Amino acid sequence: MRTLVISLIFLIFGNLFFPIGGGYPHREISFSPFSDDACLLLYEQMNLSGLIQFNAFKAAFTGYKKLNNNNSILTVIDFSLPSTQKRMYVLDIKHKKLCYISYVTHGRNSGDNYATSFSNRNGSHQSSLGFYRTGATYQGGNGYSLLLEGLEEGINDEARSRAIVVHGADYCSEQVIRSVGRLGRSHGCPALPRELAKPIIDTIKGGSLLFIYADRTDYPAMSEIV
Repeated sequence: MRTLVISLIFLIFGNLFFPIGGGYPHREISFSPFSDDACLLLYEQMNLSGLIQFNAFKAAFTGYKKLNNNNSILTVIDFSLPSTQKRMYVLDIKHKKLCYISYVTHGRNSGDNYATSFSNRNGSHQSSLGFYRTGATYQGGNGYSLLLEGLEEGINDEARSRAIVVHGADYCSEQVIRSVGRLGRSHGCPALPRELAKPIIDTIKGGSLLFIYADRTDYPAMSEIV
């Protein structure tokens, strides 16, 4: 009898301090919506694994947190991939939606199938890395086009003077890839397939962010954003 009473007392006090279902009191785990954990969670929620390299997404999301002005669209161009892969991704961060995946060209002096050289210099015919803000549309020599404003001094801030814009191009197509083994190349513009140029431009125009990524150490060293 005495043993039973002692056991009951132990059980009562044990449940008071260590509730059944866990050896320790419950503690809520939370994190900032802009933490690295939040970035990984968003990446998983948007089912981007196998579509976008996480390093490219993380760098783009880092800039989005700092530069976003209530526009939920974020475009990521991953120039660590060859031109024969679809490497432009239009994301709606607010609605956790992947809007478009597309082929996109790099500058003719940036490389052949891979973009390996980048420049902010006028006349270089190379692509520039970093963050851009999209502007207005216009009809130009390449048809329906979208102005870009380079946001990073010394990295891409000469985009306007270099006429770096988003536009459609016949040399950005699967037919060209089959013919020559890579996409054609631009003067530095991120050119798109003709059939996707207008819908993509209409989605990203008017103040959204566009980020051009490459797996390089010199860009993060120069950038004040990532």
